[in-house]
Amino acid sequence: MSYQVFARKYRPRTFKDVLGQDHVVRTLRNAIEQGRLAHAYLFVGPRGTGKTSTARIFAKALNSPGGPSIDFDPDDPDLLEIAEGTSLDVLEIDGASNNGVEQVRQLRETVQYAPAKSPFKIYYIDEVHMLSNAAFNALLKTLEEPPAHVKFIFATTEPNKILPTIISRCQRFDLRPIPTDIIAKQLLHIASEEGVALDESAAWAIAKGADGGMRDAQSMLDQLVAFCGEQIKEDDVQHIFGFTSGETIATLVSSLFQKDTSQLLNLLNDLAASGKNLSQLLQELINTLRALLIHKIDPKAGREGLSDEVWNKLTALTEKSPADRLLALMDILSTAEAGMRWAANKQLHLELALIRSVEALDEIRISDVIKALEKGGLSDDLPSLPTQQAPAQATEATPQAPSEPATESPAAPHAESATAESSEAQPAAAQSASATTSGEDDVILSPIERLMQDAPDEREDEPEPEPAPSAATQAPQKEEPAAEAKPQPPADDFHNDPLIKDAIEVFKGKLKS
Repeated sequence: MSYQVFARKYRPRTFKDVLGQDHVVRTLRNAIEQGRLAHAYLFVGPRGTGKTSTARIFAKALNSPGGPSIDFDPDDPDLLEIAEGTSLDVLEIDGASNNGVEQVRQLRETVQYAPAKSPFKIYYIDEVHMLSNAAFNALLKTLEEPPAHVKFIFATTEPNKILPTIISRCQRFDLRPIPTDIIAKQLLHIASEEGVALDESAAWAIAKGADGGMRDAQSMLDQLVAFCGEQIKEDDVQHIFGFTSGETIATLVSSLFQKDTSQLLNLLNDLAASGKNLSQLLQELINTLRALLIHKIDPKAGREGLSDEVWNKLTALTEKSPADRLLALMDILSTAEAGMRWAANKQLHLELALIRSVEALDEIRISDVIKALEKGGLSDDLPSLPTQQAPAQATEATPQAPSEPATESPAAPHAESATAESSEAQPAAAQSASATTSGEDDVILSPIERLMQDAPDEREDEPEPEPAPSAATQAPQKEEPAAEAKPQPPADDFHNDPLIKDAIEVFKGKLKS
């Protein structure tokens, strides 16, 4: 007997053998048990997810002896013909090579004939999206009202290319990519059946590289057995298919969160020089960040096949990083992944993405500052800010030239007393502000305070006021008591006003060491 590859040897034979598609299996089983059978079914899903296998199992259940029945014997001679594709009552048609109107017309002529020895005559059309629009239109009437003994089963990877009028006449089942852990367990089962020692880490590496396709994983295992013999390790998987180990991904993530750009670029250069698939590397890096993000939300979530030691190290590194930072990193790397797809220099795109990721970790957002202030101070989780020394105490202003004497008015004594009081309060306020700023070197000046310090003295540009006219030139008027003037601080010292100082203190933030 000729050699049979793993993908065919371990193809599912019953509903129990179908992995990762419980929602489809349950619906089909219940439909058979309840006798609620439709006349057309459409199986949609990526490659290697079990569309053809599920269609054949469903056909076996419909045409089983004494059926339809979900508990059929897969070794029955009639059912073996269905599995091998030689049954007269189950016709498998390739949509890519039979996509014309003539083939559909021949199909319409044959549906009138009764099945040879089975309850139903089943037409299975694979890659049905390859049919032309004219062929689809020719099939519409037959698909809508077929004979009672006819069942149609369609399979496709691109449902968007099928006419909506065809889809509306079918029951649609979306087959999902098979989870990585299920693929890894199935690979370990196949290896044990074949007498091959497959490391668990190697099984996980194959499963992640299969991207949700069981057939791809089985084909890779077949190739590894031919290369390695009876012992397969993770290094063999990485060497043959260009995958990156979990420890290497963990080192990249560790360097990223430690903001070690030099180590990041050196490690990436070494991986590129060793022939690693950079697109696969970026995808695994994104998947690891995704696992860390989900772990923040649900600590019981999976760890992407990483060992306990590596996983604990990564979770400790990202413990203080908020979820929005992980989201920002994933957004940057996902954008780079889309750009690398058609890029000639993939390494350059990945290097730029890693540098942007490090810069994103250094950013301070307004939301971070607000949260820190609500907690009573800037948090240790925020990146370090450069401290700015408070300005030294202002030197005494040079005395201005005395102006011409003016005639005293009744309000002059009050103005002089107010000016004296404000001038006495000014040195005290300046001395207090100087003591506050000079005692703390790590004070971060707010933008308002910096603007007040850098504000020019507007009095220098103002023209000197003209002297008041003398009493001799003025007409005699009845003197009235002037209202007492309120003491006001000079315009150039407004930032020493107590209200302004209180406002500055509100906006001040101290950096915790």
